[in-house]
Amino acid sequence: MSDRLVIFDTTLRDGEQAPGFSMRIEEKVRLARQLEILGVDIIEAGFPIASEDDAESVRRVSLEIQEATVAALARCAPDDVNRAGECLRQARRGRIHTFIATSDLHLAVKLKMSRERCLDMAVSAVRRARTFNENSGR
Repeated sequence: MSDRLVIFDTTLRDGEQAPGFSMRIEEKVRLARQLEILGVDIIEAGFPIASEDDAESVRRVSLEIQEATVAALARCAPDDVNRAGECLRQARRGRIHTFIATSDLHLAVKLKMSRERCLDMAVSAVRRARTFNENSGR
């Protein structure tokens, strides 16, 4: 087992969830550069399907960052994964961070699907995500 600690920073995406706080694209790029200087391994740059500004932020961060992996968040839905992959296309090291709700309540009420279907969607999303960047998985 490796003793290496990997830092996965979500400030550019999750940091905007605070009420009344948001960053412009240039601010996100500047912060991403600073995170890279600090030695962050993976910078989650945004949730591209959420808005055109989020998509553009991921694109711009992908062009600027050279050493850290740039990640984009995507639900386990083909359109989400495709948008994330397109935004990361220019990344030196890109990663699509997929997610899906898995609680019994979410599956039954929100997603209206079985646990087996949820697992199938998750596997399909990961397979799709891996096709976008030859450097995925690093």
